[in-house]
Amino acid sequence: MRQASRFKRMCVFCGSSQGNKSSYHAAAIDLANQLVRGAIDLVYGGGSIGLMGLVSQAVYHGGRHVIG
Repeated sequence: MRQASRFKRMCVFCGSSQGNKSSYHAAAIDLANQLVRGAIDLVYGGGSIGLMGLVSQAVYHGGRHVIG
């Protein structure tokens, strides 16, 4: 079993667009999954579109708290 991170929350800011490369989308989802697996809540700028929207939605749907 993986030990939870010592961090309780992490602040993340990223783009309001999805970018031109699919790797940006994949990296945003991977970041969100890492936060969920580490039991880390998200603090972010509040945007619901673009990469920031992807991260926040994935963290929220993963069962973590999202503040922003």
